[in-house]
Amino acid sequence: MALVEVKVPDIGDFKEVAIIEVLVKPGDSIKAEQSLITVESDKASMEIPSSHAGVVKELKVGLGDKVGEGSLVLLLETAGEAAAPAAPSSSLPLAGGGSGRESSNEAPAVPSGSTPPQPSPARGGGETGPIQVLVPDIGDFKDVAVIELLVKVGDTVKVEQSLITVESDKASMEIPSSHAGVVKEIKVALGDKVNIGSLIAVIEGVGAPAAVAPAPAATATAAAPAAAAPAAATASAPAPVAAAAALPAHNPGTPSASLPHASPSIRKFARELGVPLAEVSGSGPKGRITQTDIESFVKGVMAGAVQTAAQKAKAPAPAAAAAAGGEAFPGLLPWPKVDFSKFGPVERKDLSRIKKISGANLHRNWVVIPHVTNHDDADITDLEAFRVATNKENEKSGVKVTMLAFMIKAAVAALKKFPEFNASLDGDQLVYKNYFHIGFAADTPNGLVVPVIKDADKKGIFQISQEMGELAKKARDGKLGPADMSGGCFSISSLGGIGGRYFTPIINAPEVAIMGVCKSSMEPRWDGKQFVPRLILPLSLSWDHRVIDGAAAARFNVYFASLLADFRRIVL
Repeated sequence: MALVEVKVPDIGDFKEVAIIEVLVKPGDSIKAEQSLITVESDKASMEIPSSHAGVVKELKVGLGDKVGEGSLVLLLETAGEAAAPAAPSSSLPLAGGGSGRESSNEAPAVPSGSTPPQPSPARGGGETGPIQVLVPDIGDFKDVAVIELLVKVGDTVKVEQSLITVESDKASMEIPSSHAGVVKEIKVALGDKVNIGSLIAVIEGVGAPAAVAPAPAATATAAAPAAAAPAAATASAPAPVAAAAALPAHNPGTPSASLPHASPSIRKFARELGVPLAEVSGSGPKGRITQTDIESFVKGVMAGAVQTAAQKAKAPAPAAAAAAGGEAFPGLLPWPKVDFSKFGPVERKDLSRIKKISGANLHRNWVVIPHVTNHDDADITDLEAFRVATNKENEKSGVKVTMLAFMIKAAVAALKKFPEFNASLDGDQLVYKNYFHIGFAADTPNGLVVPVIKDADKKGIFQISQEMGELAKKARDGKLGPADMSGGCFSISSLGGIGGRYFTPIINAPEVAIMGVCKSSMEPRWDGKQFVPRLILPLSLSWDHRVIDGAAAARFNVYFASLLADFRRIVL
């Protein structure tokens, strides 16, 4: 027996890519080319294979570790003397990196059956008229499947804007446009296989070339927590890359609704079982879908099928309702089926996409999190007078300060004083955050969304008010991107413009608390000598009882109210 060091092979010129999945454990018997870990840059995710067959003796990496070419992954016990590493069946380029194995003077081979690359001017060169957009050099991968179409005929695209997503058995990547213009024809369809030089689309060119910025260094993206009422994920414009780069920037931390966040092997596993990934909730890091999530989904579907068959046969069968993580509630009655048209005229309308997504998230949050809500009042008489005076003094600036901007600053101060409120549960650990991103609920015609003010601790009231106005407008126009709604630490849901007194806001997982506020009203308050009119703001703080106890919640509410009553406390 020989002990072999298995290292990360050449993955192009990208360094320090994060490990997001460990696919083996000590004691496992593995084959040459079997995937060991999944790594992810800001452009692609891919699996790193073993160079030898044998038994895993010791893992040298863990989730979240950063690796590069030559990093030691594990120690492998092999039969006989250590042989030279097996030649991989395919190179492992990260997006835009190339395989790193081809000579710089060697032209890439053109696979049979594909359209040979055609010489063209510099990327984005200002041609007009029909332009053929081809698949660029994506290393020596062949016959990669098209799994997503990101544009349609009639769309106006920019240079480096993603057109399609392709997937091999090792990596998924987006293919950018080489030119700007209007899409006239799309020459590929879902499931088609493409290669270097394959024709993707025909674009009507629109003029002068656009400047192309160099590709950014690959970095691990921060986790993107799900909003309490997330909007439909809109594909954000990819960052420009260099002319030699094959792929545009990709943000794996914020997967779109049309491309679930899962590694190539998990997507292959799901396809083999016929599982629609868009309907599976990911429990892994950054919402990544794991094999356990797929198996739980299948079990839930099978349980539902058995129950339906039992009901049709009029045989007794235990009813179950799907809960977070694929678990069920034994004995729960099935949802009632009613023919409403028997009682009068009806009209059916599909739920908006926002409500479909938010409904699933809200249900999960309500079922999984043990909610408790504390109610309190804040005297905002002096703060409201200050706000009105400030707006009057700065009315020419075009920025209107709202009470919500003051509440965001108060929330930051309260989170600093009570750090357990600025934390998230991760298994048996509590993750304390040293940043302060505050979400606020925005009402739109299609439903509620939660944009996030990033680094609110570093911004003043005017800057926060301006950003809130811009984000609220994007929300109403349906233009919020995933980055606009990710990374929140604490949320504020305000019904101040509508009315009401108190309510129970649902926590925005993976946050552990949310502040709800209703419409302020003038009330008589005793000052020790007499009743005086004071402007009172109702507060409703919902909190996760797994992380926070009642005494801490009461103190948080009291402190938050005291800041609004005397905003000078913010500077203390």
